Amino acid sequence: MEVVQGRHFQPNVRACSFRGDARENDGMSKAFTKESDAPDEDDELELPALPAGSKNYITPAGFARLRAELMQLLDDERPKVVETVSWAAKNGDRSENGDYLYGKKRLREIDRRIRFLTKRLEIAEVADPSVHRGSDQVFFGATVTYAAPDGVERTITIKGIDEADNLQAEVSWISPVARALLKARVGDEVTLLTPQGPQTIEVIEVRYPPRPA
Repeated sequence: MEVVQGRHFQPNVRACSFRGDARENDGMSKAFTKESDAPDEDDELELPALPAGSKNYITPAGFARLRAELMQLLDDERPKVVETVSWAAKNGDRSENGDYLYGKKRLREIDRRIRFLTKRLEIAEVADPSVHRGSDQVFFGATVTYAAPDGVERTITIKGIDEADNLQAEVSWISPVARALLKARVGDEVTLLTPQGPQTIEVIEVRYPPRPA
């Protein structure tokens, strides 16, 4: 179980086979603590929407990356910014103090990100795709090659909504293409709903990462 700032992270670890059903510095003044830790109205806007009743699935690697970012913010960046702002606050008029103003702005950004990461890690459901290695069926974490109606083959990897990177050809499990492919097998034809209308795509290949040594 992970414990961060009094919060407990105990994600469930499972194999996913569904079909489409995230420290204060002791030297900081009380006034500064109150302002920087105030809830931000934008917090909820940063949370990608999950389908009602579903869980926040994420791969082990994705969970580790989010946790590493959270710990880096808590243990490294935030204390440094707090120290800078505390020092700058002692140097004259705060309204014209660039170090103070920038530091306060950066601290609010850091705190907002910490709240976001904490919320997402608390509801994370870790699903290890390697347990499906060797299967020709599409589950969460699969890398799938499919043929579009024009014959062009495309390859995507189905990831969690907090980790999917479009630049790496990764899509979230709630995306239309992932929902169409989940549970399909190599050779199956499935219907993908697009803005241009329904399209039939064929599953060409399904791969999974190797199991941890």
